[in-house]
Amino acid sequence: MEKISVTQIPGFQIGHAQNLEAATGCTVVICEKGAVAGVDVRGGSPGTRETDALDPVNNRKEVHAVLLAGGSAFGLDAAGGVMRYLEEHRIGRDVEVTCVPNVSGAILFDLKCGNAMVRPDAEMGYLACRNAGVLPLEEGSVGAGTGCTVGKTLGKTHAMKGGIGTCAFRQGDLMVGAVIAVNCVGDICDRESGKILAGVLQDGHPFPGGSEEIIVSSYQSTADFFSGNTVIGCVITNAKLEKAQAKKLASVSHNGIARAVRPAHSVFDGDTLFTLCSGEVAANFDAVGILSAYAVEQAILQAVKKATSLGGYPSYQDVFVKSY
Repeated sequence: MEKISVTQIPGFQIGHAQNLEAATGCTVVICEKGAVAGVDVRGGSPGTRETDALDPVNNRKEVHAVLLAGGSAFGLDAAGGVMRYLEEHRIGRDVEVTCVPNVSGAILFDLKCGNAMVRPDAEMGYLACRNAGVLPLEEGSVGAGTGCTVGKTLGKTHAMKGGIGTCAFRQGDLMVGAVIAVNCVGDICDRESGKILAGVLQDGHPFPGGSEEIIVSSYQSTADFFSGNTVIGCVITNAKLEKAQAKKLASVSHNGIARAVRPAHSVFDGDTLFTLCSGEVAANFDAVGILSAYAVEQAILQAVKKATSLGGYPSYQDVFVKSY
């Protein structure tokens, strides 16, 4: 198994657009030829677009783009710009009078990081498409990861900066990668080292961590005091999978979230993963699933390692790299 850049997987283009002053942005994954797609929504507070069509019982054969956006429910507006860009480039279902792109998406809540009145819109979605495959693919506080934060169990003053990360692997001709925006309630843990990379900053403790313990100790509380979260992302692969398998792959890919986020899939998160399969390489499902879960896990770690401070939230670079 070889680690590669997610941009090496043929048939896909990934682009970001953001407003750093407002601390919000969006990311788009484009597959011009269309890809068999699936989705699995695990969190209790999701915000999504065109997910029902991905159910294997429904007649959606392929998807042309997946949008990941900040801005809470307002950020779904960015999909309009993605639609416009794809239509202009004749990417989508040919219905004679035009091409209708199939665009699915999910949003995360980042309104408390910057200017809550500025959100990803159609123009930002269009710009992300223009940037796809043209600009170098950055990680951290860019795109959908611009306003991401983590470790919010003690409120904004004890949280850290999240971000967006990528990771991909190749085994022979098979390639599997992930693009993940990390904006969770809890902590980010590097399973191999056992170290918490980012999370809640408790008074008197030099390192972050302890979100699960805080939640358990507050078991009698029913208040939504963790408002503003979610891990969203897209897994891309050149594997040939049927639509039902693509949905199952999205489910298996959540294992990567479970390995890196503590707690994962909380009531206050809207954790949602999409899959896009270009269908070029025959591979057994379990091999694809193993690589997918590992790619998601490593992309989450990359998201916080590459994040930079924004909106008053310290980053991994501040807590670990600069301070120690």
